[in-house]
Parts: sequence; structure tokens; C-alpha cells
Amino acid sequence: MPAKSKTQQKAAGAALAAKRGETSKSSLQGASREMFETMSERQLEEFAGTSRKGKPEHVDE
Repeated sequence: MPAKSKTQQKAAGAALAAKRGETSKSSLQGASREMFETMSERQLEEFAGTSRKGKPEHVDE
């Protein structure tokens, strides 16, 4: 499932970095912390690998 916004893609990238041990878990906030705790590394790779081109900054739910 691809990310629907730039913000979602960035949060997934931060969570993925923490999951891989590249950054500390304590540096995560908000959505990225929740993604870290609830998503697998593969799911995070799919979200983080989404191109930002043509995506809105935020999506209203």
C-alpha cells in the first residue's frame, strides 16, 4: 500500500530508520512512533518507498 501524502511517506521513512537501528526509537514522535510500533519493516519499506511527486502535503481523512 503506497503512502497517500508526503507527510505519511516521511513518517514511514523515520519509523523505518528506527526499525533498522539507524536512529533511536526515542527520537520518533506522533505518527512515526505509532508506525514503528504497529507496522512490519516490509510495510514501512512500501510506504517509505513511495514517490513524493504529485502527492499532497497532507490528506484529510
